[in-house]
Amino acid sequence: MAQRFVQQMIQWLARCSSVLSLLLLVLTYFPAAGWASSAEESRASGSTATAAETAPAVSVTSRPKLPSPPSGSRPSRAQVKAMIPAVAKRYGVEVALVQAVVAAESNYNAHAVSPAGAVGLMQLMPATAADYGVHSVEALFDPQTNLRTGTRHLKRLLRKYKQDYGRVIMAYNAGEGVVDRTNSRVTYLETLNYTESVIKKYRRNGGTAPTQVALNQVYALRKMRHSGQARRLMKKYLDPSLLSLQVKPTLDRRRLNPGLHDVGPESRPMFELDASISR
Repeated sequence: MAQRFVQQMIQWLARCSSVLSLLLLVLTYFPAAGWASSAEESRASGSTATAAETAPAVSVTSRPKLPSPPSGSRPSRAQVKAMIPAVAKRYGVEVALVQAVVAAESNYNAHAVSPAGAVGLMQLMPATAADYGVHSVEALFDPQTNLRTGTRHLKRLLRKYKQDYGRVIMAYNAGEGVVDRTNSRVTYLETLNYTESVIKKYRRNGGTAPTQVALNQVYALRKMRHSGQARRLMKKYLDPSLLSLQVKPTLDRRRLNPGLHDVGPESRPMFELDASISR
C-alpha cells in the first residue's frame, strides 16, 4: 500500500514538473517582446509626460500694434510751418501756440509715432481724433488733417479753460480728466516739463498771452514733487477711499503690545475710525 502511494506521488510530481516547465517556456520566449515593448512605451510616455510637465510655459503677450507711417516722403519743417498760419486763423488759435505744440510734440515730423500710439505732427491719439470726426489712423499722417484736428482740440481747450494757457497745455499733454481732478495741480514730471517747454517756445515764437503765472505754477508744482506734498495732493483728489474715511492708531509705543490683542471683550483693534475728524 505504501509502495503504491509512493509511485502515485512520483507520477504526480512528474506531471507537475512538466506543466511548470511548459509554463516557464511560454513565459520565457513569447511575452518577452511584448513586455519589452510595453516597458519601452511606458518609458517613452513617461519621458514625454515629464518633458511636457517640466517644459516652461510660454507666455504670449500681444502688445497693441502701433500705427505704421506711410512709406512716402514727409513734408519738410519749412513746408509744415507754411501750413500752420492758415489752419490757426481758420480756428482762431494763435500761430505761436500751434507752432509751439507741434515743435514740442513731434519736432515737425509728420510721420512721428509715440510708444503710446499718438500720431503725426500734433501727436493725436486716435480716440481724440475720432471726437473731431477723423476715424482713420492713416489720415492722421496727413499734415493738413493732423494740424486741423489738433488745432480744433486746442481751440476747445482754450474755450473750456477760459484762455488759461497753462491749463490748456497741461490738459493737452496729461488729459482733461487729470487737470480737472487735481484742480490744475498736475504733478507728473513729464507734464510739468512739457508745459514749461511749450510756454517757452510760445514766447520765442512771439506769443503775447500772459503765461508767467502758469510758468510759476509749474516751478511750484515741481518743488512739490520733491517735498512729499504731491503725493498727498494726488491722494486727496484721486483716491476715493480717502474721501470720507479717517483712521487713527490705537496701539501705544510698544506697537505690538499683546495686551491689546487678547481674545475677549477687552481686545482692541490696531486701527479704528476717527469720528472726531471733520473734512
